[in-house]
Amino acid sequence: MNKWSKWIIALTVMLPTLIEIVDTSVVNVSLDHIRGSLSAGIDESTWTVTSYLVSNAIIIPMTGWLSRLFGRKNYLIFSIVLFTISSLLCGSAWSLQSLVVFRILQGIGGGALQPISQSILLETFPPKQHGIAMAVFGVGIMFGPIIGPLLGGWITDNWSWHWIFYINIPIGIISVFMTTIFITDPPYMQRQKMKIDYWGLVLLATGLGCLQIVLDKGQQDNWFDSGFILALSIISAVSLVSFLLVERYFAEHPIVDLLTFKNISFSTGSTVMFIGFFNLFASIVLLPIYLQTLMGYTSYLAGFVLGPGGIATLISLPIAGKLVTKVNPKGLLSFGIVVNAYATYLMSNFTLSADFATVIWPRVVLGIGMGFFFIPLTTLTMSGIKKEDMANASGIYNLLRNLGGSFGVAFVTTILARRAQYHQSQLIDNLTPYDTAYRIAVHQGTQALQLRGLESSQAQQGSLATIYNELLRQSSMLSFNDAFHLVCVIMICVLPLVLLMREAKVPVAPEMH
Repeated sequence: MNKWSKWIIALTVMLPTLIEIVDTSVVNVSLDHIRGSLSAGIDESTWTVTSYLVSNAIIIPMTGWLSRLFGRKNYLIFSIVLFTISSLLCGSAWSLQSLVVFRILQGIGGGALQPISQSILLETFPPKQHGIAMAVFGVGIMFGPIIGPLLGGWITDNWSWHWIFYINIPIGIISVFMTTIFITDPPYMQRQKMKIDYWGLVLLATGLGCLQIVLDKGQQDNWFDSGFILALSIISAVSLVSFLLVERYFAEHPIVDLLTFKNISFSTGSTVMFIGFFNLFASIVLLPIYLQTLMGYTSYLAGFVLGPGGIATLISLPIAGKLVTKVNPKGLLSFGIVVNAYATYLMSNFTLSADFATVIWPRVVLGIGMGFFFIPLTTLTMSGIKKEDMANASGIYNLLRNLGGSFGVAFVTTILARRAQYHQSQLIDNLTPYDTAYRIAVHQGTQALQLRGLESSQAQQGSLATIYNELLRQSSMLSFNDAFHLVCVIMICVLPLVLLMREAKVPVAPEMH
Protein backbone atom coordinates (compact mmCIF):
# COMPACT_ATOMS: atom_id res chain seq x y z
CA MET A 1 0.00 0.00 0.00
CA ASN A 2 1.44 3.35 -1.02
CA LYS A 3 1.47 5.90 1.80
CA TRP A 4 1.71 8.93 -0.44
CA SER A 5 -1.24 11.03 -1.58
CA LYS A 6 -2.76 9.94 -4.85
CA TRP A 7 -2.32 13.50 -6.16
CA ILE A 8 1.44 13.42 -5.54
CA ILE A 9 1.58 10.10 -7.36
CA ALA A 10 -0.49 11.54 -10.21
CA LEU A 11 1.92 14.48 -10.55
CA THR A 12 4.90 12.11 -10.42
CA VAL A 13 3.73 9.92 -13.32
CA MET A 14 2.20 12.69 -15.43
CA LEU A 15 5.22 15.00 -15.42
CA PRO A 16 7.45 12.78 -17.61
CA THR A 17 4.43 11.59 -19.61
CA LEU A 18 3.50 15.14 -20.60
CA ILE A 19 6.98 15.97 -21.92
CA GLU A 20 7.04 12.65 -23.80
CA ILE A 21 3.74 13.45 -25.52
CA VAL A 22 4.91 16.99 -26.31
CA ASP A 23 8.04 15.50 -27.93
CA THR A 24 5.93 13.59 -30.47
CA SER A 25 4.99 16.90 -32.13
CA VAL A 26 7.49 19.49 -30.90
CA VAL A 27 10.00 18.68 -33.66
CA ASN A 28 7.54 19.18 -36.54
CA VAL A 29 7.71 22.97 -36.58
CA SER A 30 11.51 22.96 -36.23
CA LEU A 31 12.28 20.72 -39.21
CA ASP A 32 13.39 23.60 -41.44
CA HIS A 33 15.86 24.83 -38.81
CA ILE A 34 17.14 21.30 -38.16
CA ARG A 35 17.49 20.65 -41.89
CA GLY A 36 19.45 23.85 -42.43
CA SER A 37 21.66 23.35 -39.40
CA LEU A 38 22.55 19.75 -40.28
CA SER A 39 22.67 20.23 -44.08
CA ALA A 40 19.90 17.71 -44.76
CA GLY A 41 17.16 17.46 -47.39
CA ILE A 42 13.44 17.85 -46.69
CA ASP A 43 12.71 14.12 -47.01
CA GLU A 44 15.69 13.22 -44.87
CA SER A 45 14.73 15.62 -42.08
CA THR A 46 11.29 14.00 -41.63
CA TRP A 47 13.04 10.84 -40.41
CA THR A 48 13.64 12.69 -37.14
CA VAL A 49 9.87 12.48 -36.62
CA THR A 50 9.33 9.02 -38.13
CA SER A 51 12.16 7.36 -36.17
CA TYR A 52 10.67 8.56 -32.87
CA LEU A 53 7.16 7.37 -33.79
CA VAL A 54 8.43 3.95 -34.89
CA SER A 55 10.39 3.20 -31.72
CA ASN A 56 7.56 4.62 -29.61
CA ALA A 57 4.99 2.37 -31.29
CA ILE A 58 7.14 -0.73 -30.78
CA ILE A 59 7.65 -0.17 -27.05
CA ILE A 60 4.10 0.78 -26.05
CA PRO A 61 2.50 -2.69 -26.34
CA MET A 62 5.53 -4.31 -24.66
CA THR A 63 5.20 -2.16 -21.55
CA GLY A 64 3.27 -4.63 -19.41
CA TRP A 65 5.66 -7.48 -20.22
CA LEU A 66 8.77 -5.35 -19.64
CA SER A 67 7.31 -4.08 -16.35
CA ARG A 68 6.93 -7.65 -15.11
CA LEU A 69 10.36 -8.64 -16.41
CA PHE A 70 12.28 -5.83 -14.68
CA GLY A 71 9.81 -4.58 -12.07
CA ARG A 72 7.55 -1.66 -12.97
CA LYS A 73 9.28 0.98 -10.84
CA ASN A 74 12.72 -0.06 -12.09
CA TYR A 75 11.51 0.03 -15.68
CA LEU A 76 9.82 3.42 -15.21
CA ILE A 77 13.00 4.95 -13.78
CA PHE A 78 15.06 3.39 -16.60
CA SER A 79 12.66 4.82 -19.20
CA ILE A 80 12.83 8.34 -17.74
CA VAL A 81 16.64 8.19 -17.51
CA LEU A 82 16.94 6.94 -21.11
CA PHE A 83 14.51 9.60 -22.33
CA THR A 84 16.45 12.33 -20.50
CA ILE A 85 19.92 11.22 -21.67
CA SER A 86 18.73 10.78 -25.25
CA SER A 87 17.19 14.29 -25.12
CA LEU A 88 20.63 15.62 -24.22
CA LEU A 89 22.14 13.65 -27.10
CA CYS A 90 19.46 14.88 -29.54
CA GLY A 91 20.22 18.49 -28.64
CA SER A 92 23.95 17.81 -29.14
CA ALA A 93 23.54 15.92 -32.45
CA TRP A 94 26.27 16.73 -34.99
CA SER A 95 24.59 15.22 -38.06
CA LEU A 96 21.16 14.10 -39.21
CA GLN A 97 22.17 10.45 -38.89
CA SER A 98 23.18 10.91 -35.25
CA LEU A 99 19.93 12.81 -34.53
CA VAL A 100 17.84 9.98 -36.00
CA VAL A 101 19.69 7.40 -33.85
CA PHE A 102 19.19 9.50 -30.71
CA ARG A 103 15.51 10.03 -31.57
CA ILE A 104 15.12 6.24 -31.76
CA LEU A 105 16.59 5.97 -28.25
CA GLN A 106 14.30 8.78 -27.10
CA GLY A 107 11.27 6.93 -28.48
CA ILE A 108 12.34 3.73 -26.72
CA GLY A 109 12.64 5.62 -23.43
CA GLY A 110 9.39 7.50 -23.88
CA GLY A 111 7.21 4.66 -25.17
CA ALA A 112 6.52 3.13 -21.77
CA LEU A 113 5.60 6.38 -20.02
CA GLN A 114 2.03 6.66 -21.28
CA PRO A 115 0.78 3.12 -20.48
CA ILE A 116 2.65 2.96 -17.15
CA SER A 117 1.26 6.29 -15.97
CA GLN A 118 -2.25 5.29 -16.99
CA SER A 119 -2.07 1.95 -15.19
CA ILE A 120 -0.61 3.54 -12.04
CA LEU A 121 -3.36 6.18 -12.01
CA LEU A 122 -6.09 3.55 -12.37
CA GLU A 123 -4.55 1.53 -9.54
CA THR A 124 -3.95 4.51 -7.25
CA PHE A 125 -7.40 6.09 -7.52
CA PRO A 126 -10.35 4.01 -6.24
CA PRO A 127 -12.79 2.75 -8.90
CA LYS A 128 -15.33 5.49 -8.14
CA GLN A 129 -12.65 8.10 -8.93
CA HIS A 130 -11.41 6.55 -12.18
CA GLY A 131 -13.11 9.35 -14.09
CA ILE A 132 -11.02 11.91 -12.21
CA ALA A 133 -7.87 9.83 -12.74
CA MET A 134 -8.48 9.71 -16.48
CA ALA A 135 -9.19 13.44 -16.51
CA VAL A 136 -5.66 13.95 -15.14
CA PHE A 137 -4.27 11.56 -17.75
CA GLY A 138 -6.36 13.16 -20.48
CA VAL A 139 -4.88 16.59 -19.83
CA GLY A 140 -1.51 15.33 -21.04
CA ILE A 141 -2.87 13.14 -23.83
CA MET A 142 -5.09 15.85 -25.33
CA PHE A 143 -3.11 18.99 -24.54
CA GLY A 144 0.36 17.70 -25.40
CA PRO A 145 -0.17 17.57 -29.20
CA ILE A 146 -1.57 21.13 -29.08
CA ILE A 147 1.10 22.79 -26.95
CA GLY A 148 3.95 20.90 -28.67
CA PRO A 149 4.01 22.84 -31.98
CA LEU A 150 3.44 26.18 -30.22
CA LEU A 151 6.22 25.50 -27.71
CA GLY A 152 8.56 24.17 -30.38
CA GLY A 153 8.00 27.17 -32.62
CA TRP A 154 8.58 29.68 -29.82
CA ILE A 155 11.75 27.98 -28.55
CA THR A 156 13.16 27.59 -32.05
CA ASP A 157 12.48 31.21 -32.97
CA ASN A 158 13.78 32.69 -29.72
CA TRP A 159 16.61 30.29 -28.80
CA SER A 160 17.50 27.44 -31.19
CA TRP A 161 16.14 24.02 -32.16
CA HIS A 162 18.61 22.35 -29.76
CA TRP A 163 16.61 23.69 -26.80
CA ILE A 164 13.44 21.80 -27.73
CA PHE A 165 15.40 18.78 -26.45
CA TYR A 166 17.44 20.42 -23.68
CA ILE A 167 14.30 21.58 -21.81
CA ASN A 168 13.53 17.89 -21.12
CA ILE A 169 16.67 17.45 -19.01
CA PRO A 170 15.70 19.27 -15.77
CA ILE A 171 12.17 17.85 -15.95
CA GLY A 172 13.59 14.35 -16.42
CA ILE A 173 15.94 14.71 -13.43
CA ILE A 174 13.08 15.91 -11.21
CA SER A 175 10.91 13.03 -12.45
CA VAL A 176 13.55 10.42 -11.55
CA PHE A 177 13.80 11.73 -7.98
CA MET A 178 10.01 11.90 -7.58
CA THR A 179 9.56 8.38 -8.98
CA THR A 180 12.23 7.02 -6.62
CA ILE A 181 10.50 8.56 -3.60
CA PHE A 182 6.79 8.32 -4.34
CA ILE A 183 6.22 5.25 -6.51
CA THR A 184 6.11 1.70 -5.14
CA ASP A 185 5.34 -1.56 -6.89
CA PRO A 186 2.39 -3.72 -5.84
CA PRO A 187 3.32 -7.41 -5.52
CA TYR A 188 1.98 -8.34 -8.96
CA MET A 189 4.16 -5.69 -10.68
CA GLN A 190 7.44 -6.58 -8.99
CA ARG A 191 10.22 -8.27 -10.91
CA GLN A 192 9.35 -11.75 -12.13
CA LYS A 193 11.43 -14.54 -13.65
CA MET A 194 10.16 -15.12 -17.17
CA LYS A 195 11.38 -16.83 -20.29
CA ILE A 196 12.03 -14.16 -22.91
CA ASP A 197 9.81 -14.42 -25.96
CA TYR A 198 12.41 -13.67 -28.63
CA TRP A 199 10.15 -14.50 -31.58
CA GLY A 200 7.46 -12.21 -30.22
CA LEU A 201 9.97 -9.39 -29.76
CA VAL A 202 11.30 -9.67 -33.32
CA LEU A 203 7.89 -10.01 -34.97
CA LEU A 204 6.31 -7.16 -33.00
CA ALA A 205 9.20 -4.78 -33.60
CA THR A 206 9.31 -5.62 -37.31
CA GLY A 207 5.55 -5.48 -37.83
CA LEU A 208 4.87 -2.22 -35.99
CA GLY A 209 8.07 -0.56 -37.20
CA CYS A 210 7.26 -1.23 -40.84
CA LEU A 211 3.61 -0.26 -40.34
CA GLN A 212 4.52 3.11 -38.82
CA ILE A 213 6.93 3.88 -41.68
CA VAL A 214 4.24 2.96 -44.22
CA LEU A 215 1.71 5.26 -42.57
CA ASP A 216 4.18 8.10 -42.27
CA LYS A 217 5.72 7.87 -45.75
CA GLY A 218 2.94 6.24 -47.80
CA GLN A 219 1.28 9.31 -49.29
CA GLN A 220 4.63 10.98 -49.93
CA ASP A 221 5.76 7.96 -52.00
CA ASN A 222 2.33 7.42 -53.66
CA TRP A 223 1.57 4.33 -51.58
CA PHE A 224 1.81 0.99 -53.40
CA ASP A 225 3.23 2.53 -56.56
CA SER A 226 6.43 2.61 -54.52
CA GLY A 227 8.26 -0.70 -54.28
CA PHE A 228 9.64 0.39 -50.90
CA ILE A 229 6.18 1.00 -49.42
CA LEU A 230 4.78 -2.20 -50.96
CA ALA A 231 7.62 -4.29 -49.52
CA LEU A 232 7.26 -2.77 -46.05
CA SER A 233 3.48 -3.33 -46.16
CA ILE A 234 3.93 -7.01 -46.95
CA ILE A 235 6.59 -7.43 -44.26
CA SER A 236 4.37 -5.66 -41.74
CA ALA A 237 1.30 -7.77 -42.54
CA VAL A 238 3.21 -11.07 -42.42
CA SER A 239 5.02 -10.10 -39.20
CA LEU A 240 1.89 -8.96 -37.36
CA VAL A 241 -0.15 -12.02 -38.37
CA SER A 242 2.73 -14.28 -37.32
CA PHE A 243 3.02 -12.33 -34.06
CA LEU A 244 -0.65 -12.94 -33.26
CA LEU A 245 -0.25 -16.67 -33.87
CA VAL A 246 2.95 -16.95 -31.84
CA GLU A 247 1.56 -14.99 -28.89
CA ARG A 248 -1.73 -16.86 -28.86
CA TYR A 249 -0.53 -20.43 -29.27
CA PHE A 250 3.22 -20.80 -28.68
CA ALA A 251 4.61 -18.17 -26.26
CA GLU A 252 4.93 -19.26 -22.64
CA HIS A 253 5.10 -15.64 -21.43
CA PRO A 254 3.64 -13.60 -24.31
CA ILE A 255 4.80 -10.01 -24.72
CA VAL A 256 1.19 -9.00 -25.30
CA ASP A 257 -1.56 -11.02 -23.62
CA LEU A 258 -4.17 -11.23 -26.37
CA LEU A 259 -6.69 -12.85 -24.02
CA THR A 260 -7.50 -9.34 -22.84
CA PHE A 261 -9.52 -8.94 -26.05
CA LYS A 262 -11.98 -11.55 -24.75
CA ASN A 263 -13.36 -8.75 -22.62
CA ILE A 264 -16.04 -7.29 -24.93
CA SER A 265 -15.95 -3.86 -23.32
CA PHE A 266 -12.18 -3.66 -23.71
CA SER A 267 -12.08 -4.80 -27.34
CA THR A 268 -15.01 -2.55 -28.28
CA GLY A 269 -13.62 0.40 -26.35
CA SER A 270 -10.21 0.00 -27.99
CA THR A 271 -11.90 0.11 -31.41
CA VAL A 272 -13.85 3.24 -30.48
CA MET A 273 -10.65 4.87 -29.16
CA PHE A 274 -8.87 4.06 -32.43
CA ILE A 275 -11.60 5.84 -34.42
CA GLY A 276 -11.81 8.72 -31.94
CA PHE A 277 -8.14 9.58 -32.34
CA PHE A 278 -8.42 8.91 -36.06
CA ASN A 279 -10.94 11.76 -36.06
CA LEU A 280 -8.94 14.02 -33.72
CA PHE A 281 -5.59 13.81 -35.49
CA ALA A 282 -7.16 13.96 -38.94
CA SER A 283 -8.90 17.19 -37.94
CA ILE A 284 -5.98 18.91 -36.23
CA VAL A 285 -3.69 18.05 -39.16
CA LEU A 286 -6.13 19.21 -41.86
CA LEU A 287 -7.04 22.47 -40.12
CA PRO A 288 -3.56 24.10 -40.12
CA ILE A 289 -2.93 22.94 -43.70
CA TYR A 290 -6.18 24.56 -44.82
CA LEU A 291 -5.40 27.78 -42.97
CA GLN A 292 -1.84 28.08 -44.25
CA THR A 293 -2.24 26.94 -47.86
CA LEU A 294 -5.62 28.48 -48.70
CA MET A 295 -6.28 31.23 -46.16
CA GLY A 296 -2.80 32.74 -45.90
CA TYR A 297 -2.35 32.20 -42.14
CA THR A 298 1.16 32.18 -40.70
CA SER A 299 2.39 29.10 -38.82
CA TYR A 300 1.87 30.88 -35.52
CA LEU A 301 -1.71 31.95 -36.33
CA ALA A 302 -2.56 28.46 -37.59
CA GLY A 303 -1.24 27.04 -34.32
CA PHE A 304 -3.15 29.69 -32.40
CA VAL A 305 -6.41 28.41 -33.93
CA LEU A 306 -5.73 25.02 -32.30
CA GLY A 307 -5.09 26.57 -28.87
CA PRO A 308 -8.70 27.33 -27.80
CA GLY A 309 -9.62 23.73 -28.60
CA GLY A 310 -6.97 22.56 -26.13
CA ILE A 311 -8.34 24.93 -23.50
CA ALA A 312 -11.88 23.64 -24.15
CA THR A 313 -10.59 20.10 -23.60
CA LEU A 314 -8.94 21.11 -20.32
CA ILE A 315 -12.29 22.51 -19.15
CA SER A 316 -14.41 19.57 -20.31
CA LEU A 317 -12.14 16.81 -18.95
CA PRO A 318 -12.72 17.48 -15.22
CA ILE A 319 -16.43 18.07 -15.84
CA ALA A 320 -16.70 14.71 -17.59
CA GLY A 321 -14.59 13.14 -14.82
CA LYS A 322 -17.12 14.31 -12.23
CA LEU A 323 -20.20 13.37 -14.26
CA VAL A 324 -19.00 9.87 -15.15
CA THR A 325 -19.65 8.71 -11.57
CA LYS A 326 -23.15 10.21 -11.53
CA VAL A 327 -24.44 9.70 -15.07
CA ASN A 328 -24.50 6.60 -17.28
CA PRO A 329 -21.06 6.61 -18.97
CA LYS A 330 -22.67 5.32 -22.17
CA GLY A 331 -24.75 8.48 -22.42
CA LEU A 332 -21.70 10.70 -21.91
CA LEU A 333 -19.71 8.70 -24.45
CA SER A 334 -22.50 8.93 -27.02
CA PHE A 335 -22.68 12.67 -26.44
CA GLY A 336 -18.93 12.97 -26.95
CA ILE A 337 -19.03 10.99 -30.21
CA VAL A 338 -21.90 13.10 -31.59
CA VAL A 339 -20.19 16.37 -30.61
CA ASN A 340 -16.91 15.27 -32.24
CA ALA A 341 -18.74 14.29 -35.42
CA TYR A 342 -20.63 17.60 -35.41
CA ALA A 343 -17.38 19.56 -35.02
CA THR A 344 -15.91 17.77 -38.05
CA TYR A 345 -19.13 18.41 -39.97
CA LEU A 346 -18.75 22.14 -39.27
CA MET A 347 -15.23 21.95 -40.67
CA SER A 348 -16.57 20.28 -43.82
CA ASN A 349 -18.48 23.51 -44.52
CA PHE A 350 -15.42 25.78 -44.55
CA THR A 351 -15.08 28.12 -47.52
CA LEU A 352 -12.41 30.37 -48.98
CA SER A 353 -14.08 33.35 -47.32
CA ALA A 354 -14.26 31.90 -43.77
CA ASP A 355 -13.36 34.40 -41.04
CA PHE A 356 -11.34 33.73 -37.88
CA ALA A 357 -14.40 33.04 -35.69
CA THR A 358 -15.75 30.56 -38.25
CA VAL A 359 -12.59 28.43 -38.24
CA ILE A 360 -11.92 28.62 -34.51
CA TRP A 361 -15.42 27.62 -33.33
CA PRO A 362 -15.41 24.01 -34.68
CA ARG A 363 -12.04 23.45 -32.98
CA VAL A 364 -13.55 24.57 -29.67
CA VAL A 365 -16.51 22.21 -30.21
CA LEU A 366 -14.09 19.35 -30.96
CA GLY A 367 -12.17 20.17 -27.77
CA ILE A 368 -15.35 19.91 -25.71
CA GLY A 369 -16.32 16.67 -27.44
CA MET A 370 -12.95 15.02 -26.80
CA GLY A 371 -13.29 15.63 -23.06
CA PHE A 372 -16.66 13.88 -22.99
CA PHE A 373 -15.33 11.17 -25.30
CA PHE A 374 -12.08 10.24 -23.57
CA ILE A 375 -13.20 10.00 -19.94
CA PRO A 376 -16.31 7.75 -20.21
CA LEU A 377 -14.67 5.63 -22.92
CA THR A 378 -11.59 4.88 -20.84
CA THR A 379 -13.74 4.24 -17.75
CA LEU A 380 -15.95 1.76 -19.62
CA THR A 381 -13.01 0.12 -21.40
CA MET A 382 -10.89 -0.45 -18.29
CA SER A 383 -13.62 -1.15 -15.76
CA GLY A 384 -13.52 -4.90 -16.40
CA ILE A 385 -9.72 -5.22 -16.25
CA LYS A 386 -8.08 -6.62 -13.12
CA LYS A 387 -5.28 -4.58 -11.59
CA GLU A 388 -2.66 -7.19 -12.33
CA ASP A 389 -3.66 -7.06 -16.02
CA MET A 390 -3.90 -3.28 -16.17
CA ALA A 391 -0.37 -2.64 -17.52
CA ASN A 392 -0.89 -5.07 -20.41
CA ALA A 393 -4.33 -3.65 -21.23
CA SER A 394 -3.08 -0.08 -20.96
CA GLY A 395 -0.24 -0.83 -23.39
CA ILE A 396 -2.65 -2.23 -25.99
CA TYR A 397 -5.09 0.64 -25.45
CA ASN A 398 -2.43 3.31 -25.88
CA LEU A 399 -0.99 1.58 -28.94
CA LEU A 400 -4.37 1.57 -30.67
CA ARG A 401 -4.88 5.21 -29.70
CA ASN A 402 -1.57 6.18 -31.29
CA LEU A 403 -2.17 4.03 -34.36
CA GLY A 404 -5.60 5.62 -34.75
CA GLY A 405 -3.92 9.01 -34.98
CA SER A 406 -1.36 7.73 -37.50
CA PHE A 407 -4.03 6.09 -39.67
CA GLY A 408 -6.13 9.27 -39.50
CA VAL A 409 -3.29 11.47 -40.71
CA ALA A 410 -2.38 9.04 -43.51
CA PHE A 411 -6.02 8.75 -44.58
CA VAL A 412 -6.83 12.46 -44.80
CA THR A 413 -3.58 13.46 -46.52
CA THR A 414 -4.28 10.81 -49.16
CA ILE A 415 -7.92 11.89 -49.58
CA LEU A 416 -6.77 15.50 -49.83
CA ALA A 417 -4.43 14.76 -52.72
CA ARG A 418 -6.79 12.40 -54.58
CA ARG A 419 -9.90 14.57 -54.28
CA ALA A 420 -8.03 17.73 -55.28
CA GLN A 421 -7.08 16.01 -58.54
CA TYR A 422 -10.68 14.87 -59.05
CA HIS A 423 -12.21 18.30 -58.47
CA GLN A 424 -9.59 19.94 -60.66
CA SER A 425 -10.53 17.64 -63.55
CA GLN A 426 -14.22 18.41 -62.97
CA LEU A 427 -13.85 22.17 -62.73
CA ILE A 428 -11.51 22.50 -65.69
CA ASP A 429 -14.27 21.19 -67.97
CA ASN A 430 -15.94 24.60 -67.60
CA LEU A 431 -12.85 26.55 -68.68
CA THR A 432 -13.56 26.57 -72.41
CA PRO A 433 -14.02 29.38 -74.93
CA TYR A 434 -17.65 28.24 -75.24
CA ASP A 435 -18.42 29.12 -71.61
CA THR A 436 -19.77 32.67 -71.35
CA ALA A 437 -18.67 33.24 -67.75
CA TYR A 438 -15.16 32.07 -68.59
CA ARG A 439 -14.88 34.41 -71.59
CA ILE A 440 -16.09 37.35 -69.50
CA ALA A 441 -13.60 36.54 -66.70
CA VAL A 442 -10.69 36.32 -69.14
CA HIS A 443 -11.69 39.59 -70.78
CA GLN A 444 -12.08 41.44 -67.47
CA GLY A 445 -8.79 40.08 -66.16
CA THR A 446 -6.98 41.06 -69.35
CA GLN A 447 -8.35 44.61 -69.19
CA ALA A 448 -7.36 44.97 -65.54
CA LEU A 449 -3.79 43.89 -66.27
CA GLN A 450 -3.58 46.16 -69.32
CA LEU A 451 -4.53 49.10 -67.10
CA ARG A 452 -1.46 48.21 -65.03
CA GLY A 453 0.76 48.61 -68.06
CA LEU A 454 1.06 45.09 -69.50
CA GLU A 455 0.90 44.42 -73.22
CA SER A 456 -2.19 42.74 -74.62
CA SER A 457 -0.64 39.26 -75.00
CA GLN A 458 1.02 39.38 -71.57
CA ALA A 459 -2.19 40.62 -69.98
CA GLN A 460 -4.17 37.75 -71.49
CA GLN A 461 -1.63 35.19 -70.28
CA GLY A 462 -1.71 36.76 -66.83
CA SER A 463 -5.51 36.63 -66.79
CA LEU A 464 -5.49 32.94 -67.73
CA ALA A 465 -2.91 32.21 -65.01
CA THR A 466 -5.02 34.02 -62.42
CA ILE A 467 -8.11 32.03 -63.37
CA TYR A 468 -6.17 28.76 -63.23
CA ASN A 469 -4.74 29.58 -59.81
CA GLU A 470 -8.26 30.27 -58.57
CA LEU A 471 -9.37 26.91 -60.01
CA LEU A 472 -6.59 25.20 -58.01
CA ARG A 473 -7.74 26.99 -54.83
CA GLN A 474 -11.36 25.99 -55.41
CA SER A 475 -10.51 22.35 -56.13
CA SER A 476 -8.29 22.25 -53.05
CA MET A 477 -11.06 23.75 -50.92
CA LEU A 478 -13.52 21.12 -52.16
CA SER A 479 -11.00 18.38 -51.32
CA PHE A 480 -10.77 19.70 -47.74
CA ASN A 481 -14.56 19.62 -47.52
CA ASP A 482 -14.59 16.01 -48.72
CA ALA A 483 -11.90 14.93 -46.25
CA PHE A 484 -13.64 16.53 -43.27
CA HIS A 485 -16.97 15.05 -44.37
CA LEU A 486 -15.58 11.50 -44.63
CA VAL A 487 -13.98 11.75 -41.19
CA CYS A 488 -17.34 12.93 -39.80
CA VAL A 489 -19.15 9.91 -41.30
CA ILE A 490 -16.51 7.49 -39.95
CA MET A 491 -16.89 8.98 -36.47
CA ILE A 492 -20.68 8.63 -36.47
CA CYS A 493 -20.41 4.98 -37.57
CA VAL A 494 -18.89 3.94 -34.21
CA LEU A 495 -21.95 5.12 -32.28
CA PRO A 496 -23.69 1.67 -32.31
CA LEU A 497 -20.59 0.10 -30.72
CA VAL A 498 -21.38 1.95 -27.48
CA LEU A 499 -24.30 -0.45 -26.96
CA LEU A 500 -21.84 -3.37 -26.65
CA MET A 501 -19.96 -1.81 -23.74
CA ARG A 502 -20.80 -2.22 -20.09
CA GLU A 503 -19.31 -1.11 -16.81
CA ALA A 504 -18.12 -4.22 -14.98
CA LYS A 505 -17.28 -4.66 -11.33
CA VAL A 506 -14.29 -6.91 -10.69
CA PRO A 507 -12.49 -7.94 -7.53
CA VAL A 508 -9.60 -5.57 -6.92
CA ALA A 509 -6.54 -5.54 -4.75
CA PRO A 510 -6.44 -3.23 -1.73
CA GLU A 511 -6.44 0.45 -2.72
CA MET A 512 -3.25 2.52 -2.61
CA HIS A 513 -3.50 5.92 -0.97
